[in-house]
Parts: sequence; structure tokens; C-alpha cells
Amino acid sequence: MKTILKPALIFPFVIGALLLGISGGANRLGDMTWMLAGAGMQHGLLMVGGFLGTLISLERAMVMKNKWWLLVVLLNGFSIPVLVIPGWSFFAFYLQLTGSVGLVLMMYFQSLRHPKPYQYVMSIGAISWMIGNVALITSDFVPAAVPWWIGFLLFTIVGERLELSKFLPTPSYAKIILYILLALFFIGMWMPFHQSGNWVMGFAAIFIAFWLLHFDMAKIAAKKEKQFKYIGVGLKVGYVWLVLHGLILCFLNSHPLFYDLYLHTFFLGFAFSMIWAHAPIIFPMILSIQEKPYHPVLWIGWVVFQLSLLGRLGAALVKLPEWRILFGIINGWTIITMFVMMAAIVLIKIMVNRRKRKSQQTKNKESINRDLGHMITMNEN
Repeated sequence: MKTILKPALIFPFVIGALLLGISGGANRLGDMTWMLAGAGMQHGLLMVGGFLGTLISLERAMVMKNKWWLLVVLLNGFSIPVLVIPGWSFFAFYLQLTGSVGLVLMMYFQSLRHPKPYQYVMSIGAISWMIGNVALITSDFVPAAVPWWIGFLLFTIVGERLELSKFLPTPSYAKIILYILLALFFIGMWMPFHQSGNWVMGFAAIFIAFWLLHFDMAKIAAKKEKQFKYIGVGLKVGYVWLVLHGLILCFLNSHPLFYDLYLHTFFLGFAFSMIWAHAPIIFPMILSIQEKPYHPVLWIGWVVFQLSLLGRLGAALVKLPEWRILFGIINGWTIITMFVMMAAIVLIKIMVNRRKRKSQQTKNKESINRDLGHMITMNEN
């Protein structure tokens, strides 16, 4: 039995979570222009469980044979509007827990069909998201869930990079080193954060990033042109952000804005750099479209995003609150602008291709009419 659920019906939840999450981030910085009830308080859940959780679950559901798995993604998507309803946030926590359990099950069945190391790595990511959601429900304390949410994205992204780089001749010893580093990071998530856990996670993050910089196919793509260069450079810059994240975990624990630096070097610097780089590959698959959301104009938004994030975190590091707010707001608007640009690129490509098809159809009809005219003239003669 076919399901009436389509990715296009779920994707608006992803966009809604992004807009609400960015508005909440602006509220937390002190900008009340986008004041929405509950968005500032639930900023982390909107961005991680709402935006990224729904997006990743949708991506995984699209490769499942039974499309009823999209119902799990839809339930997670419903948590997004519920999060900003006063008094309903706890119900939204359970919706996201349901979504994370659904992702664990999807990864379990995918691992049975394709028992590959990268599938197991992504499965650990899904399990980390689920554990983080349980930690949030049992403690009602977002920081208790954050290391697990970071693990969710790190293991998912590394697993996807291993899948996309599976045909590279990576030495066996290198893969073993990566698995040891990932295991070390996972152990660090279980350890007390402000004691030894941040050191273990930070050390592992730094060397995972170095591994990716050396062995991931990004180094090959960065040497090519056009879309491949955009993807390769974006990935490599994301890995550099992961190095900075690890250094902050190891050495800036006593900084008054440690939490801000620790979160946003990862969730903005690393995770969003991965989103920009993967967008030309992932979004066409999710939305079932042929046109890829890439054009050289994206480089402008990408550079503004990176520079504004550097400005925000640099201002936090040297304790300049006004500049931190300014760069943070620019960074948020740049994220929205990047998605608008990608949507516009796809729409323009669709219209251009449609016009080309119509033009070709017109030429074909004219050619057929000319041939018929010649045949009629010859018969008359």
C-alpha cells in the first residue's frame, strides 16, 4: 500500500525549524526584532532536533523501501511548532524522542541490508541523538543533552563521508585509527563534561578532523572546478572548524563565554559548513528534483557566512559583546539568504529547462510541418 506522505510535505517543517531556530538565536543575542514566544528558550531543540534531526531523518527515510517511514519524520517535524507553544515543550521533547527512536530503527534495518562500517558509524550517531533526548527528558537540562547531540551530528557526518569516500584507496591502518578516535569521542560523551570528558572529546575531535583533512575525498574535490571545488573547499573549511571546536574543548573551559564558543564552532562552523557542501548532493535526492542547487553566486553567501561566524566567535573570545551581537545577526541572516539563493537557483533552472523544452517542441513541430508540406507538394506534382 502506497503512502500519501511525500518529502515535499515534510520539508516545510525543516524550513520552519530553521527560521524559528534562527529567530530564537537572535533573541538570545539580544535582538528582539523576530520576537516569537518560546523560540529563544527552545533555540537548541529547534536547530538540532527540529531542523537537523528532521532533515537527517528525511534523508535516511528516502532510501528506505517502505515510505511509511516518512511518518516517523513527520512526527518529529510536528515537534517544531509544539516547541514554541507555551506549556507544551515537554510534549515536543517526546515527539523528538520518537523521531530519534525511529531514526535508530531505520539505521538498524539499513545496517542489516548493507553491513558496512559507515552504516554502523551513522547508527551510533542516531543512538547518540536518542540518548541525548532521554537525557533532556530525565534532567530537563539542555546542557546534559548537548554532548550527545554533538555526537549525533559528528558520527552521522563522518559516516556519510566514509560512505561517499568508500572507493578511495584508504589504507587499512588509517581506518582503524579513525575507528579508535570515534570510540574515544564516544567514551568522552559518557564522562563528566567539566572534568575529563571535554578533554577526551576535544582531543578526539581534533584528530578526527586531521584524519578527514588527509583521507577524505574533499582534498581531491577541492582541486577540481565549479561544483566539485565548492564542495571540496566547503568540507575542508568545516574540518578546520572541527579542529577549533576541539581546541576550545581542551583549553578554554574557564572562558566566560566557553559555552557559546564550544557550541557554535561545532553547530555553525562544522555542521553548517557540511550542510552547504552537501546541499548539491542531498537536497535533489530529498526533494526528488533533477536540478542541483549550485551556482557560483553561492560563493558570496558562503564567504559572508564564514567571515561573520569568525567575527562573532572572535568577538566572544576577546569579550566584545556589541560586535558579537552584530556578527551573530549577520550570520543568522546569511544562513537564511543561502537557503533562499539555493531555492532561487533551482527555480530558475527549472524555468530555463522548461523554456528549452518548449522551444525544442516548437522546433520539432515546425520541422514536422515543413516535412508534411514538402510531401503534399510532391504528391500534387
